[in-house]
Amino acid sequence: MSGLPHSPHALVTGGGRGIGREIASALAHAGATVTVLGRNRATLDEAIAAGAAHFAGVADVADQAAVCAAIAEAAARQPIDILIANAGSAESAPFGKSDAALFQRMMDINFMGVVHTIQAALPSMKGRPYGRIVAVASTAGLKGYAYVSAYSAAKHAVIGLVRSLALELAATRVTVNAVCPGFTDTDLVAGSIDNIMKKTGRSREQAISELAKHNPQGRLVTPAEVADTVLWLCGEGSSAVTGQAIAVAGGEV
Repeated sequence: MSGLPHSPHALVTGGGRGIGREIASALAHAGATVTVLGRNRATLDEAIAAGAAHFAGVADVADQAAVCAAIAEAAARQPIDILIANAGSAESAPFGKSDAALFQRMMDINFMGVVHTIQAALPSMKGRPYGRIVAVASTAGLKGYAYVSAYSAAKHAVIGLVRSLALELAATRVTVNAVCPGFTDTDLVAGSIDNIMKKTGRSREQAISELAKHNPQGRLVTPAEVADTVLWLCGEGSSAVTGQAIAVAGGEV
C-alpha cells in the first residue's frame, strides 16, 4: 500500500479530541505536517503537546468567516494537501420534539461545517499535484436511526455532497470520500451512553450494550480503526478511489 507523499500538509477539523485527534495523530506519524482546527484552544494545544499535531487554529466550523480565516492562516504556512472535515455534533430527540432550531444546529455544524471547510481550502488544492478530502460522516448518513432524525438528515447531506463533488473534481488530482463510523468509543458516544442511563435507568454496561448491538461484531468501533481508514484514503495508492462512503462499522451497513 502506498503511503503519503513527502511531507504533505493536512488540516483536520475537530482535531482536538476523539476521532479527529486520532486521525491527526495517524497523519502526523505517517509524515504529514498537521494543523488541527477547533473551538477550544486548550484542547488543541493538548493535541500538539501530545505529538498529534504541529499547529492549531481556532474556529467554529459553522462560522464561515472564521473558518476561511483559519484555513487561510494555515495555508500561508504551507499549502494544504489533505483536508479532513471531521468536526461534528449529535443531539437526540423524538421527531415530534425536534424543532426547527435543532434541525438548523445539526445542519449548520454537521453539513454546512463541511461545506465551509471545503470551500475555503479547495481553490488552492485543485492546482496541486495531489489532494485528498475526507469527510467524517456516520452510518447515520447511510441508514436511519430512531430519535436522531436531524443528525441523520445532516449526515445524509454530507454523503450527497461527497458523491457530487467527487464527480466535479474527477479530472483533477483531488479525491473526495467519506468514512462512516458506527458507534465509536469517544466522548461524543459517552454522552449518548449517559443519556440512555438517565432516561432508562440502565447501568453503564447495559447502555454500552444498547449501542454495541447495532454492530454485528458486538462492540464499539475504536477511533484508531477510523483513523486507519482515513490514512489509507489519504495515501497515494488510493488515487482511483473517489466518491465513496466507506462504513467502519463491523458489518452494520
